[in-house]
Amino acid sequence: MDLNLFKLCSGLKFLGYLMILLVAAIAAVSYYAVVLLTWAPRISHGGFTSFLSFLIIVLFHLLLVMLTWSYIMVVINDPGSVPENWKPPSQENLEAGPDDNTSASTSVDVPENRQALGYCRHCRNGKPPRCHHCSVCQRCVLKMDHHCVWVVNCVGARNYKFFLLFLLYTFLETTLDVIVLLPSFMKFFKEATGHTNSASDLALTFLTFVLNVAFALSLLCFIIMHASLLSSNTTSIEVPMRI
Repeated sequence: MDLNLFKLCSGLKFLGYLMILLVAAIAAVSYYAVVLLTWAPRISHGGFTSFLSFLIIVLFHLLLVMLTWSYIMVVINDPGSVPENWKPPSQENLEAGPDDNTSASTSVDVPENRQALGYCRHCRNGKPPRCHHCSVCQRCVLKMDHHCVWVVNCVGARNYKFFLLFLLYTFLETTLDVIVLLPSFMKFFKEATGHTNSASDLALTFLTFVLNVAFALSLLCFIIMHASLLSSNTTSIEVPMRI
């Protein structure tokens, strides 16, 4: 029996839906630990503590709204599909004669080493420059960067901006969580006994801090990598990572 690897790859979509639930769970845990458990009770203390608590809570909600919006936009937006029976503009306008404006527009921002056109044997359709076939989505994607299981979608020409914004806002949110939970994290080790909070709340705060540290460090690496790709007008497919 022949093994179809592309059907196996399409099974990663199910993993992506689990990742969405994981993102929602981490956001919910962080919200409880930062807002409800740590800083909301301090608003009633008065003075600078109340002002700082209010400022942290407002900033937390603002970043949460922005990262949620950018995440939804990455998930629901089409990354860029190739029209059916697509042909290069030069072939479509062959009978109409040469057009200086069309010729100029087709060569803008496309380096010489990526000008070649191709044909996708899976989609049975033409492939514009910088277009790649995704084995998970089972289609060609314009200026494909990668297939992200965290968003159950490809990252391509039409949703790459939202992907970068999602990385940025999530990094800022997780960094904020790390900073505002750091005193509680240090207190967890300094005061082994005599905690006023319950053991479950302490464990939840500890877990939230560790998760946010891990995500902040990982996101920082991704932001640096994509900033480098963006500055050189390349994608992660076009520039394979070297370990």
